[in-house]
Amino acid sequence: MLAKLTAKNQLTLPKAVLSFCQGTEYFDVSEENARIILTPVRLNRANAVRSKLADLGITDEDLTDAVSWARGRATPPE
Repeated sequence: MLAKLTAKNQLTLPKAVLSFCQGTEYFDVSEENARIILTPVRLNRANAVRSKLADLGITDEDLTDAVSWARGRATPPE
């Protein structure tokens, strides 16, 4: 089977090749011995959110306070 590289560096992969990983949106792309290797990746979006919150210095307590405030059960967070 052939896959053509477009002017925008995009490939359309044959359905027969992708039939084993239906529902996959993302692939890890690597090169090994002059071959391109695509490995299906299932993203865990919850871990990505937790990582972003940690990067921003937002704690579990901050989130609890914000939810309580939004639900009208507490004073606004400082």
